[in-house]
Order: sequence, then C-alpha cells, then structure tokens
Amino acid sequence: MTNWNLEGLHVTGNYMGDHPVSGRVVLSRVKYGGGVQHTVVLDSPLRLYETVRDRVLLDHENVVRVGSAA
Repeated sequence: MTNWNLEGLHVTGNYMGDHPVSGRVVLSRVKYGGGVQHTVVLDSPLRLYETVRDRVLLDHENVVRVGSAA
C-alpha cells in the first residue's frame, strides 16, 4: 500500500498537469470519490493567469517526486 499522507514532506509536481512546482505539503486529504489532494506551500511563488500564488492544491497523481521533511 502506498502512503498517501505527505504532510511535512517536500514534493515536486505539475500543478494542473502543466506547471512545475515544488514546496512543502501542509495538508493531505482524501477528496470525495477517493482521490487524494495536497495543499503545497511553494518554495517560490507561481504567477499564473495574472495571479501570484504562494500555495496550490496538487492532486496526488501530479506529484512527481517526494523528498524528506526540510
């Protein structure tokens, strides 16, 4: 069984499948229907659609790499 709770760990992934991001997971949750989603505080802000974001919701299937807690 794969561990889905990544709270406190550093991850890299693709936000919305297209935008590379990295940061620390502050919350992992199971969504309605069984999917997993992580709230990630970004290492550096992401400018997307005229908005600057310092955290994103990253679906588990878009996580590329999991590192240790910083």
